[in-house]
Amino acid sequence: MQWRYKILFFLAWLSLPFHANAEQSEPDVIGVVMEHIGDSYEWHITTVGDHEIAVSLPVIVRSNTTGWHCFSSSRLHHGTEYRGLRIADEGPYAGKIVERQADGTDLRPLDLSITRTTAGLLINSTLFVLLVLGVARWYRRHRATEEAPRGLVGLFEMLCSSLLDGIIRPCVGERWRKFAPYLLTVFFFILVNNLMGLIPVFPAGANVTGNIAVTLVLAMATFLAINLFGTKHYWKDIFWPDVPTWLKVPIPIMPLIEFVGILTKPFALMIRLFANIMAGHSVILILTCIVFVTAKMGAAVNGSMTVVSVLLSVFMNCLELLVAFLQAYVFTMLSAVFIGLAQETPRTEQNAEIK
Repeated sequence: MQWRYKILFFLAWLSLPFHANAEQSEPDVIGVVMEHIGDSYEWHITTVGDHEIAVSLPVIVRSNTTGWHCFSSSRLHHGTEYRGLRIADEGPYAGKIVERQADGTDLRPLDLSITRTTAGLLINSTLFVLLVLGVARWYRRHRATEEAPRGLVGLFEMLCSSLLDGIIRPCVGERWRKFAPYLLTVFFFILVNNLMGLIPVFPAGANVTGNIAVTLVLAMATFLAINLFGTKHYWKDIFWPDVPTWLKVPIPIMPLIEFVGILTKPFALMIRLFANIMAGHSVILILTCIVFVTAKMGAAVNGSMTVVSVLLSVFMNCLELLVAFLQAYVFTMLSAVFIGLAQETPRTEQNAEIK
C-alpha cells in the first residue's frame, strides 16, 4: 500500500504551482490555494525549474472599440499586453482581461473566453455523456431480465435503483416519473465533477463544483423545476396559507415569509455544494504544502512533518471521496424534497385519486 500513497502524494505535488526566485524562496501557500480554487485563462500543470508547463486556452472577447478578438491566452502571459488587452494584476478586475482606456482606466470587455473551469466543465460533461451512452449501449444489446450487468453498468444500475427507491419516489410522490430524469442527471453530473476535481493531473483537477457560478446554475435549475411545475395548492399555501387572517391582511406577514422561502431553498443548495467542495480542496492543498513550508526547519522537523502531511493528505483524499458522493446525494435529495413539496395536493384530491 505504501507505493500507492507515494504515487498519490507525487501527483498532488505535481499539481502545486510553487514559484521560487532569488527574492522569494518561501512557497506561496495562499497563492497555491487561491490559484487552484480560482479560475484562470490557462490550465497550469506543473513547474520544472523556471519553466512553467501549462495548457493555453482560447480567449474570446469583444472590445467596445476594436470589436471581436480570438487568440491564445499564451499571448497574455506574465502581464504582457496584446491588442490593447491584458490580464489585470490588481484592482476590482484582478485576474480578468481588461482593456486600457484613453483616460488610463481599465474597462472589462465582453468576455466569452474558455477558462479553466469552463474547459473542465466541458471535459467532465463529455465524460459523463460517454459513460451514460456506454451504459445505454449495454442495455440495447442485452436483456436485463436474462443477464445481470456487471462492472460499470452494474454500478450505474445500483445507483439509479437506490436513488429511485430511496429518494425520488418517496420524496417527489406520485409524479416522480416527470422529475426522475432531471434528478438522476443532477446526481451523476455533480458526482463526476466532484471525482474529477480530486484527480490532480490534467485533464482532471479543475475545481468545477467548487465554483459558485456552476452551483448557481444547478440551484437555478432546481428553482425552475420547483416553481414552474408547482401545483395550485403549492402557490395557494404561499400567497394565502392556512393561518389566522390577521397574519395575512392587512400586512401580508406569512405570504412574505413563504415567498422568501422560495428564494432561500436554491440559495441553500448553491452555498452547501460550493462551500463543501471548495473547503475540501483547500484543506488538501494546505496539508500538502506543509512539506514545503517546513523544508528549511531542519531534516528532523521536515521529515516528521512530511510523514504527517502524507498521512493527513491520504486521509483527506479518502474523506473527499466520501464527500464527493455525499454532496451529490444531498443535493439530489434536497432537490427531490423541495420538488415534492411543490407537488402537494389537498387531501380531498388525494382521496379522490385513491378511490
